[in-house]
Amino acid sequence: MDCRPGCGACCIAPSISSPIPGMPNGKPAGVRCVQLDDANRCRIFGRPERPVVCSSLRPSGEMCGATNEQAMHFLLALEAATAVSLRA
Repeated sequence: MDCRPGCGACCIAPSISSPIPGMPNGKPAGVRCVQLDDANRCRIFGRPERPVVCSSLRPSGEMCGATNEQAMHFLLALEAATAVSLRA
């Protein structure tokens, strides 16, 4: 499966702990990556500075759904389910 052009959900919904050019501490969940352009395309796609976690992510029907909204819903739910609790 190929990414849906203009979606960008995987660059917004999940937290990314790896450094990203322009975001040296990574990015929190729900925050738009600074490398996402106005057309929701990655400015560093295919470049060595792109985080490994980004380049290893593979789109799937379950993850991407039929719409950008479905993709955001799935990825935000996955983020919530896998977030590390900070409770003592």
